[in-house]
Amino acid sequence: MSSNYEQISIKPGFMKHNGGVLFRTVSEKEYEFKSLVNKNHLNAIGITHGGYLSALIDSGAGTAAHRAAGKVPCVTISLDIKFIGASKEGDEIIGHTKILKKTKTLIFLFCELKCNQKIITSASGIWKILNR
Repeated sequence: MSSNYEQISIKPGFMKHNGGVLFRTVSEKEYEFKSLVNKNHLNAIGITHGGYLSALIDSGAGTAAHRAAGKVPCVTISLDIKFIGASKEGDEIIGHTKILKKTKTLIFLFCELKCNQKIITSASGIWKILNR
């Protein structure tokens, strides 16, 4: 278990461009990640854009799948997202991912994003473990 978060957006790419994601392992089946909402993450009505929240979940939960698979590359097969609440500029969003099941080729997980200790987004997803 790690009590400190590590920056996982170290290579040039989409999430580094979006401000990065901090990640930590809670247990063998639980992981957390977080990010700060910047002005460029907002939609036209001034709350965090659903596309950014989706990308944050895909990155954070995808990293959890990668770690649960023994650091083998994984790709998203499906991601079912429910938008429940809102966040705004300056808010810290914390994601919690729980691995529900791992097979030889798939990772099934559930993820929630919280802001100010309230659930703002939930998601369930399936990741494919790639053979390399």
